Amino acid sequence: MKKTAVVVCPGRGSYNKPELGSIGRLHGDKTALLTELDKVRAELGLAGIRELDGAGHYASRVHQQAENAAGLIFSAGLLDYQSINQAEFDVVAITGNSMGWYTALGCAGVWHPAAAMQYVCQMAKLTAGAAGGQCIYPLVNSDWQPDADKIALVDVLLADYAGELFESIRFGGYAVLAGSEAAMQAVLRRLPRVDERFPLLLPGHAAFHSPLMADAASKAMAAIPASAFARPELPLIDGCGRIWQPFATEAAALKHYTLDRQVQGCYDFSLAIEVAVKEFAPDVLILLGPGSSLGGAVAQSLIRLNWQGLGSKADFSARQQQSPLLLSMGLSEQRSLVL
Repeated sequence: MKKTAVVVCPGRGSYNKPELGSIGRLHGDKTALLTELDKVRAELGLAGIRELDGAGHYASRVHQQAENAAGLIFSAGLLDYQSINQAEFDVVAITGNSMGWYTALGCAGVWHPAAAMQYVCQMAKLTAGAAGGQCIYPLVNSDWQPDADKIALVDVLLADYAGELFESIRFGGYAVLAGSEAAMQAVLRRLPRVDERFPLLLPGHAAFHSPLMADAASKAMAAIPASAFARPELPLIDGCGRIWQPFATEAAALKHYTLDRQVQGCYDFSLAIEVAVKEFAPDVLILLGPGSSLGGAVAQSLIRLNWQGLGSKADFSARQQQSPLLLSMGLSEQRSLVL
């Protein structure tokens, strides 16, 4: 009997140095699709996915450039989605984090792969050119349980810099904040250091999912028509927790959410995961590549819900050893369970 699965697509920052070469290594047999995607990029005057992925070394200025990072992440996610063993898994819904929403649209058939590549690159260019930045900070303790003191510190900062600092992504046990350069400096200055890493300013990121993206949203709405949005072939769960059903989705509404609402409003990834498990009760959650960095945020979202008795990081780790609830295609041992 097939296992039911909700597919989760990663966002910006998931193709890093360790992922270099992964597309060629894992998807060398999908030449037709890669050729199609590279043709679109050539027409846009951009380096091909196979060229970028096959580079001799990882160069931040090249691979983290907005249209390149977006193209690599979308391609890796779509290729992974097409690799899921359909005889073993029944995909019942698809969701994603931030840029992963565009990958979800491609996986669900809203955008044909070639058109998706065009729109993904277009949105990357529009949003990367905006002002401000993004910063990430943990709101949980070492066992992935809520830390009231950290939450209060972030709330104070949001109040002190109202209109300049915004909640960008609700990302499991992390706050992703977006804002002006001054607000980002305040975050770095005022939040206590955690693990010698946080608060972490995300390189190459503008103030995504905040009102500072209003101009980018306006340009996207004018540039991409509603006719570009087909009905999804599978239910989609967005960053507001809304479910877009195959036979109850209006193109104009999906366009508005994709190009306006989620561009300049908070992306609640934690809520998307909550809706995914409560409404679809999947046997497993499958995380597409590239990378596996999204796994922690998904696990933290499940712990917050006490889903199936998961109350801590230790509980989640034990469950993963016994009967995995989360299968990350970016981890070879879990990938083998999905193919």
